[in-house]
Amino acid sequence: MYTETVKIISQGELATGIFSMWIETSRIAGEAHSGQFLSLYCDDSSRLLPRPISICEIDRDAGSIRLVYRIAGEGTREFSRKAAGDVIRVKGPLGNGFPMGERPALLIGGGIGIPPILELAREYPGNKQIVLGYRDSETFLLDDFKAQGVVYIATEDGSLGTPGNVIGAIEAESLTAGVIYACGPTPMLRALKAYAAAHDMTCYVSLEERMACGIGACLACVCHSAEVDAHTNVHNKRICKEGPVFNASDMEF
Repeated sequence: MYTETVKIISQGELATGIFSMWIETSRIAGEAHSGQFLSLYCDDSSRLLPRPISICEIDRDAGSIRLVYRIAGEGTREFSRKAAGDVIRVKGPLGNGFPMGERPALLIGGGIGIPPILELAREYPGNKQIVLGYRDSETFLLDDFKAQGVVYIATEDGSLGTPGNVIGAIEAESLTAGVIYACGPTPMLRALKAYAAAHDMTCYVSLEERMACGIGACLACVCHSAEVDAHTNVHNKRICKEGPVFNASDMEF
């Protein structure tokens, strides 16, 4: 884990309120992998806590990382105003990331949970099918995903792909696999956990929670687990430390 001030290579708006930022950081890029995240610090000293943002892409040869994020408050709004050549302080790589395997997999992203799935699609060594859930026709990152494999889309407003959610797309296309990897809103992850259990599939989910320290010290981002955690001796897991990726069967959410 490193804390450093890095240069922004580029930044642009992909969809309404959703931005893509490439940063130059050879040390972090050399150790990061899919499913991990970075903590970004604001310049405004009144905002003390860093903002966790998932890694979207890693270019180890160029020593750079891509972050795709949604404006959710004044901190991320500050980030969105930065341009190429500006600097930003970051900490990372943080979290455990996605476990790799070679079983046929469904890689599933929903909403702002879509970006972390892109690097997973790039890294995953086994056969994969990609399912993306969007709110509407603003299908950010779609071309990037199409370069990695077959992509199926669901939209809440029915403007593209299967109307509804990712479960509907899986069923409409009769998709099967041995394992699910997913990142997205909690209702989607809860539904995928149940779907995987009903179809005898392993399911890994990337959970999201408000964080403070980002390194497991403050216990602000705990979630409920099926087993007792060795760190706290209660049914909790720290999303920033033991996660953000968990086997869905180990968690209650």
